[in-house]
Amino acid sequence: MSASLTRRVTFAAAHRYRRPDWDDARNHAVFGPCARDNYHGHTYLCDVTVTGPIDAETGMIVDLARLDGVLEREVRARFDHRNINLDVPEFADGRLVPTGENLARFILTRVQAALGPPPAARVTEVRVAEDATLWATYRPD
Repeated sequence: MSASLTRRVTFAAAHRYRRPDWDDARNHAVFGPCARDNYHGHTYLCDVTVTGPIDAETGMIVDLARLDGVLEREVRARFDHRNINLDVPEFADGRLVPTGENLARFILTRVQAALGPPPAARVTEVRVAEDATLWATYRPD
């Protein structure tokens, strides 16, 4: 038997969608206004869900202070008040396009690595929302 716990963190960041191997016309055709030269920003909401057994002694899936520390390092310190395309190496120089989908997958991978492998809590879902009308959810296979 297992339970899930979700913690929400926020961060403000700028980005744009662009592939350097495509010309401007193709970038604009595929990504629309999100490919414009001027970056645009969001106040992101990021929900990280961990799943695992409830510890009989603590009553917790994961030590909340530990989870909060991981989220501070892996999410807020990495993304808050940054230009994702320029300041986050994994997204810089055309590596990853900073879509919600790629952000959610990247965050899940980083948080899980920081928490450690099972039997530690498993990160089973990350949801990244740009605003109240658009979000991406990533779950590991």
